[in-house]
Amino acid sequence: MNNVLILLDNLDDWKPYYETSSVLTVSDYLKNKPVEKDRKLVINLSNDYSYNSEGYYCSLLAQTRGQKVIPDVDIINKMEAGTGVRMDRSLQALCYQWIQKNDIKDDIWYLNIYFGKCREKGMERIARFIFENYPCPLLRVALNTHPRNQIEGIHFLPLNQLNDAEQDFFANTLDNFNKKIWRAPKSAKASRYSLAVLVDPQEKFPPSNKGALHKLTEVAKKMNIHVEMITEDDAIRLLEFDALFIRTTTSLNHYTFHLSQLAAQNGMAVIDDPLSIIRCTNKVYLKELFEKEKISAPKSTLIFQSNHHSFEQISELVGAPFILKIPDGSYSIGMKKVSNEEELQASLKILFEKSAILLAQAFTPTEFDWRVGLLNGVPLYACKYYMAKGHWQIYCHYDSGRSRCGLVDTIPIYQVPRVVLDTAVKAANLIGKGLYGVDLKMVDDKAYVIEINDNPSIEHGLEDAIIGDEMYYRLLNHFEQVLETKHY
Repeated sequence: MNNVLILLDNLDDWKPYYETSSVLTVSDYLKNKPVEKDRKLVINLSNDYSYNSEGYYCSLLAQTRGQKVIPDVDIINKMEAGTGVRMDRSLQALCYQWIQKNDIKDDIWYLNIYFGKCREKGMERIARFIFENYPCPLLRVALNTHPRNQIEGIHFLPLNQLNDAEQDFFANTLDNFNKKIWRAPKSAKASRYSLAVLVDPQEKFPPSNKGALHKLTEVAKKMNIHVEMITEDDAIRLLEFDALFIRTTTSLNHYTFHLSQLAAQNGMAVIDDPLSIIRCTNKVYLKELFEKEKISAPKSTLIFQSNHHSFEQISELVGAPFILKIPDGSYSIGMKKVSNEEELQASLKILFEKSAILLAQAFTPTEFDWRVGLLNGVPLYACKYYMAKGHWQIYCHYDSGRSRCGLVDTIPIYQVPRVVLDTAVKAANLIGKGLYGVDLKMVDDKAYVIEINDNPSIEHGLEDAIIGDEMYYRLLNHFEQVLETKHY
């Protein structure tokens, strides 16, 4: 577990807060060399981060010493350069509604952010968005009051400028940011690393069931790795940890992607990494990749909302019937089987509401799909995912919201056809060295890649049925190896 060190220009700046041995002046930090392998989370609360200042060099040396620091030098330089960040339309609308509700008249108004939190009720999403892009302890953000309002500037907020109410709020957010600052028992044996596992308790089809998460925690304990389940609400605590394992369905323009970015930017080991999410969650990208790298895949073509399309035109390219897919669908959602012109137009109307580009893919019926799970380019498990009974997909979703799925049969790696393994390895290596699930179909002794998943299922009793606890050991060992190469 990370120990925490709070750096201050002057120890008097800490007088309003609880007394703790975790505080140190920036000057003393620069003078003292850390004990070998003394890993700490450094919270740099200097009032001056300007280039060549002591505050700046504290963040620079913390990174050199293999310590995690907030803010890091990249963020400091980004702030000094005035590099901005823009809110999307949903955040703009939320912000403007708050401005109107609170009758803000000034052209520019200011929002203080404390470890990703703010005092203004209703602005929590804005505060978290800015913190994810600028992970700093204290920020002062200038926003304009136009209908399409945007961020005018982001600046560091010095600790010694907080009033009494702001000091109280800062103390509470600091305590929530790292709950172990005050309460970690001195006698407790420190874990070698800490792993945050991001989950969504409300998710209908999570990639890992409770049994798998329990097994991961159980094996981690034996390996002296601390594992903690976190949710979206714990986002501000992310930098407490050494690594992030995302076990909820990923998507772009989604908190899973933002947290993956935040973890990667701060030197954490992360699965799924941002680049893998970008590449795997978009079937348009995968189509182009498979064609470029000569990966066998069902015939497919892109469908653009701006063009007219007929069943005959698409059938000539990919055959009939065919499948229409939104680029970022998962768990058989956002897919339509099309057999005639009427079905095509009805499906286009529904799917174009979700995406301006669709993928039409040849319908390739098989009794089951192969799924090969790979970690760092090496097969981890293999399964046969059977179609739901009487249905053409693995998952069958009803309008009522009810769903059912086909059976799963886990197969020893050595029993998987060589062409399936070789194709899966080749495809996964085009994405990266993380954890992937490659879905394939076998037709006439040839393997066709359907898609590559950056967030594949690992469920206790299914994917781990063959190798058992070895599954979780290999996952945790992968995080260890990545962290070791980062010189933690």
